[in-house]
Amino acid sequence: MKIEEIEYFRLDMPLAVPYTIAYETVSHTSNIILKLVTDTGITGWGCAAPDMTVTGERPEDVIGSIDMVIKDMLMGRNPFRIARITHDLKKVLPHASSAMAMVDMALYDTMARKAELPLYQMLGGFRNAIPTSITIGILPLGETLEQAKKHLKDGFTILKLKGGLNLSEDIEKVLKLREQLGKDFILRFDANQGYTFEQSVTFIDRIQSANLEIIEQPTSQQKDERLGQVTQAVSVPVMADESIKTLKDAFRLARNDRIDMINIKLMKMGGIFESQHINSVAKAAGLEVMVGCLDESALGISAGLHFALSRANIEFADLDGHLDLLDDPFSGLFHLDSGILRPSDTPGLGPIRC
Repeated sequence: MKIEEIEYFRLDMPLAVPYTIAYETVSHTSNIILKLVTDTGITGWGCAAPDMTVTGERPEDVIGSIDMVIKDMLMGRNPFRIARITHDLKKVLPHASSAMAMVDMALYDTMARKAELPLYQMLGGFRNAIPTSITIGILPLGETLEQAKKHLKDGFTILKLKGGLNLSEDIEKVLKLREQLGKDFILRFDANQGYTFEQSVTFIDRIQSANLEIIEQPTSQQKDERLGQVTQAVSVPVMADESIKTLKDAFRLARNDRIDMINIKLMKMGGIFESQHINSVAKAAGLEVMVGCLDESALGISAGLHFALSRANIEFADLDGHLDLLDDPFSGLFHLDSGILRPSDTPGLGPIRC
């Protein structure tokens, strides 16, 4: 089997409701969609969700990578040689993780379609469903409570609250969520690097009664030692997100006992192939693993879902980046019911009608 055609297009999608996190407000997203066509007629699809803060790329950068590098590197090659293709691309695109993830995704999709298996089964197939959290951005208290009520009414059982801009308001929101909505849901908190060490400790101390499951990236990604200090000082598991973008990052933080958990996002890691290595580091170090996402079409979310389902030690998912996107053509790749994600039983990443 050889790749004989390469196509791509830019997918600009507004969000139904813009959201705010500690370092930005997001109202739209741009994904780059890659389609590989083989000489057997089998096609594979991939998605890049470039983000300057997370991946260091703009949509134009991904398109440039396709035109100047990826097309020449992939044309005529066997998609099953993913280790070699990944190795060769990383030499030329060392700082293009979402572009790498896009290619990786398309190669795995092609292979699974050839194997006539859903991708998660080809990758290992440990489970066939996983609950996802749904995110509430930084909003006034009243709007936060209203969104939380809506999500719980829709069947979600895991809420992820964004914060990091105002410590006292964050504390109040967490306590009010428990006070008004009860304890029959899981609550996670993501500060997106917004806190100092002292603020992180104060936050956890003040919300002890709320039974928080996870605090995600409370301090700056530039300060490993601060993140480690928080981990040692608090009782709630500390998860690294922005601090881990490479295999070396995962090894460094694990070796120095800086964290309890890792958030693996295919877009920042460069795809499934590299994420498998990072997951192995986490498993060896006894770190729990979540698979997260950026603002990705359902195509990107499907890849994250299939990866999450493939390994026993991946027990957490935050795969809601597609839910507020308008004009997403990749619906139907998986099923979401009462907060539980289930893949399609069709080959690859699911049925694509685009």
